[in-house]
Amino acid sequence: MSKFLSFALFLSSFFTFSQQPATSAETIKDALIEKQKMQETSLVKNVPFKNIGPTVMSGRVVDVDVNPDEPSEFYVGYASGGVWHTTNNGTTFTPILDSSDTQNVGDIAVDWKNRTIWVGTGENNSSRSSYAGIGILKSSDNGATWQNVGLPDSHHIGRILINPKSPNEVVIGVTGHLYSPNDERGIYKTTDGGKTWTKTLFVDNMSGIIDVQHAPDNFNIMFASSWTRDRKAWNFTGNGNNSAIYKSTDAGATWTKVSIKKSGFPTGEGVGRIGIAVYDENTIYTIHDSQFHRKAQSKKSKSSGLTKEDFKTMSVEAFMKLEDKKLNAYLKTNGFQEKYRASNVKQLVSSGTVKPIDLAHYLEDANALLFDTPVIGAEVYKSTDGGKSWKKTHDDYIDGLYYSYGYYFGEIRVDPQDANGIYIMGVPILKSKDAGKSFTSISRENVHADHQALWVNPKMQGHLINGNDGGLNMSYDDGESWVKLNSPSVGQFYAINVDNEKPYNVYGGLQDNGVWVGAHNAREDKSWHQSGQYPWESIMGGDGMQIQVDSRDANIVYTGFQFGNYFRINRETGKRKYIQPKHTLGETPYRFNWQTPILLSPHNQDILYLGGNKLMRSMNKGDDFEAISKDLTNGGKKGNVAYGTLTTISESPFQFGLVYTGSDDGVVSVTKDAGGSWTTISNNLPKNLWVSRVVASQHKKERVYVTLNGYRWDDFKVYVYVSDDYGQTWKAINSNIPSSPVNVIREDPSKENLLFLGTDNGAYVSFNKGKLWEAFSNGIPNVAVHDIVIQPEAKDLLIGTHGRSIYKTNIEALQSMNIEDSDNNISFMEIEPIKYSRRWGSSWSPWSEAYIPETTIKFFSHTAGQKTLKIVSEKGTILSSRSIAIGKGFNYLDYNLELTEKGKKALMKEDKNIEFKETGNKKIYLPKGVYEIRIDNAKTKLEIK
Repeated sequence: MSKFLSFALFLSSFFTFSQQPATSAETIKDALIEKQKMQETSLVKNVPFKNIGPTVMSGRVVDVDVNPDEPSEFYVGYASGGVWHTTNNGTTFTPILDSSDTQNVGDIAVDWKNRTIWVGTGENNSSRSSYAGIGILKSSDNGATWQNVGLPDSHHIGRILINPKSPNEVVIGVTGHLYSPNDERGIYKTTDGGKTWTKTLFVDNMSGIIDVQHAPDNFNIMFASSWTRDRKAWNFTGNGNNSAIYKSTDAGATWTKVSIKKSGFPTGEGVGRIGIAVYDENTIYTIHDSQFHRKAQSKKSKSSGLTKEDFKTMSVEAFMKLEDKKLNAYLKTNGFQEKYRASNVKQLVSSGTVKPIDLAHYLEDANALLFDTPVIGAEVYKSTDGGKSWKKTHDDYIDGLYYSYGYYFGEIRVDPQDANGIYIMGVPILKSKDAGKSFTSISRENVHADHQALWVNPKMQGHLINGNDGGLNMSYDDGESWVKLNSPSVGQFYAINVDNEKPYNVYGGLQDNGVWVGAHNAREDKSWHQSGQYPWESIMGGDGMQIQVDSRDANIVYTGFQFGNYFRINRETGKRKYIQPKHTLGETPYRFNWQTPILLSPHNQDILYLGGNKLMRSMNKGDDFEAISKDLTNGGKKGNVAYGTLTTISESPFQFGLVYTGSDDGVVSVTKDAGGSWTTISNNLPKNLWVSRVVASQHKKERVYVTLNGYRWDDFKVYVYVSDDYGQTWKAINSNIPSSPVNVIREDPSKENLLFLGTDNGAYVSFNKGKLWEAFSNGIPNVAVHDIVIQPEAKDLLIGTHGRSIYKTNIEALQSMNIEDSDNNISFMEIEPIKYSRRWGSSWSPWSEAYIPETTIKFFSHTAGQKTLKIVSEKGTILSSRSIAIGKGFNYLDYNLELTEKGKKALMKEDKNIEFKETGNKKIYLPKGVYEIRIDNAKTKLEIK
């Protein structure tokens, strides 16, 4: 087998599966302008969303930039959650990127003398959810406003360096597109603060710059690392001949490759991601994700037990002679289904139904590595002559740092006060005090795995700020102990769901932070520190995935982690059962998507569907599964990522067994007879795109919606379709949605024409089944929306974002009000009666905040402008009036039931027996009674009882 077969396979797949065209930077720019206009004119621009958390698990940190003179002030960049600022050592944070067009961050840099912030947008870690950016953003007012200063087609930024002596001189390492080739990658330099840029290093259109560092006291001396990498939905290649180290002696104006043959640093096809740390002009450390294979080790004495390798070359005759005890030990140890035991497996082999090699293949899923020979992985090199020569610092392998995904890390730091003190980041974080000869772990029980950022205080040894997949940690004793700084709401949700409890609970699966559940109205503050009980509960680890909740008993929850590892959980008893379907012996292993779809049948909550490459169905809560379809994909592709898998499932509420599926390779299928027969219904849809949702309508049996996603081709067009004939014909309903990949579409359960949609850059709503869409984003920054769910009884809509946790708004007004009603300029929604409380305006302590009542006045207006809102007594006396600015569309106006002294007197004049309770805050509130709220001629009742 060729040493670099993975590269050959990649080339082969590239030519047999033609590349979709990447969306141009100009199209993205136009889309962002269009979205801004839509937000300004949206009919729902005044419908507010509230962030409900959760926060404690946080999200992936990509960079930290600390004030060198006041280290209690720093900025934190989150992969898809924006930039946050603290001035009190992480006690509280303020988001400062929310006014920009993106929340996707690759690197940040701060000119602390002039308070100028630079943000390189687009994460550089090259994961499945490393979202593209829109270039370089710059702010001189702490994020109140942002200016895009160029490189719009860069997509992903590796590093930003600011000359401390000349802050208009900036050098940027551009990593470039993740899923497609492009030319806007390499090293770019500006000397006029971003007005103009010069490309000073270009390697090729598949290799970008992942790291750039300069000597601490000499900005002229720089080192940069190029990285050849390409991700496809079915394969990731993170190494190549053009991954290398370059040096500049003129502040990035020109570059010379220094990782050449005979330099001591690896060269060739196996060179992967390289991270750089510069102690001084001569002393440089690098960490390298080596994809070269390890040398074959001499075979050790054979184990007494059987291994899967034994079966790969075993003859039938030899197999039949195996001791039953030995064979049963292998079967039990490796988790074979109970029906497979020595006696019956031998019968299957004897009859020719299966072969001995099938006992090896049974353990190998579609995501198995291409090679049995492991790669070298993480290795540290050091140069003491300014990069002329390099030497590996350690003798042994650094096992347990990178595992199989070193491309995700690639960060190394050197202590500015100790040339021998280095830190390397991977799954754990390791430190060395002997220049990399030996390492110890400084990961601790309250520190999440997977580390991407580290700041080392140049003036105080031992003071560290670490960023990882679980947020932010700080240490003052060189990693011996850490505190967590996770107050920002930056959870990266893949999927969310709700139950029907009172109050209802929200469930969500997050990137590398498991599955959590909490009440929708849980307090998101620090009060839980008193009780020690955070209001959200973790119920699953790993990368949290989809959640289904039994509608009969909310304690029964189905959820799991990546690649189809699902469980049935009884939250009351704590019992959980692993329920992933297993192929039969001799059958091709099932393929499971990273986000494997599951669905409880709306007709019977004992019936569970689970999608591999076939659709599986369990009639007994996941205890047993059967495949009820053939392969519903295009059959998979060679690569190191499972592909040709189902991504979405939907069953019609009108008919049991009317089921739709969608796959990651663009296949949409339907069965009308519970799996008896299947029809492909995607032949007239765009090809090879990820089916992000297929949704059977709740309002019409024949109707089905489909959304396709081109993100994994760098194709950001909008693909949304509806069919009214079971998918025989399709109609595009993307209409006026600006370019951004679509992740989810949701039908309103009560109003047929009302649709909600989530993209990689925000949410939208349509009141006419997709003919026209409105931006739906009041209170939500421009962040990826991965899931949308509606709690029908509460009439709440919840949005699961991949970077800013979960948002909630009430949509009763959207459901109940007819926006086509032109007879009335203003139409009110009825206000639920409010129960009077003597606590209004008072508190349990003079030092506590008073309890203030509040209701929301909801109305729709056909025009915008200044209006007068009046509170009128039952007898027609005006008790209160104030001028309000209303927008065209839905308006949500918060009213605290406060009354002026003049209004109080007017009410007492009507009824001298009315009593007004003296309040602690000296405010006057409406007493019990019936009132009217008026705007012009429109009115609605307000009752306090």
